[in-house]
Amino acid sequence: MSSLIKAVTDAQKKPEVVDVRTGDTVRVYQQIKEGNKTRVQMFEGVVIRTDRKNSLDSRITVRKITSGVGVEKSYLLHSPLVEKVEVIKRSKVRRKYLTFLRERSGKSARLTGKDFDKSINNVRDPEAERIAEEARIAAEQAAAEKAAAKAAEEAELAAKQAEVEANHAANA
Repeated sequence: MSSLIKAVTDAQKKPEVVDVRTGDTVRVYQQIKEGNKTRVQMFEGVVIRTDRKNSLDSRITVRKITSGVGVEKSYLLHSPLVEKVEVIKRSKVRRKYLTFLRERSGKSARLTGKDFDKSINNVRDPEAERIAEEARIAAEQAAAEKAAAKAAEEAELAAKQAEVEANHAANA
């Protein structure tokens, strides 16, 4: 039975996931549905926890300070709603769970930076890039259609104005 469960979970996993570690500063791009519209929202912060890295339910907890208030979000890395995760900065930490950052602010909340190669670590998801490109093309087409409709409406108004001016000139 466990081989069947493993086969199902492996089918649900994304082909490549970024190697995110505790202490990394990351940007997480997540799809948000509002009514019938979808948009992509970015959340940038420090990873304070990583859970079950090699499983389907691998999770990271990202923390940032917004207007003096700490905000934490947890993301499932293999979720279809998480489009991509970019590692911006890697820090030197000696713990897996950085709970002490919750009580700290300012300089005491800083983590010591560590050099790393961003191009190797950041994985590009071709499927997500294709979807983003299709959305961009659809938005351009909608803008072009809207501009054409506006131009046609302006031409119609100009024709009506010319007709009215001709009537006034004939009556005067």
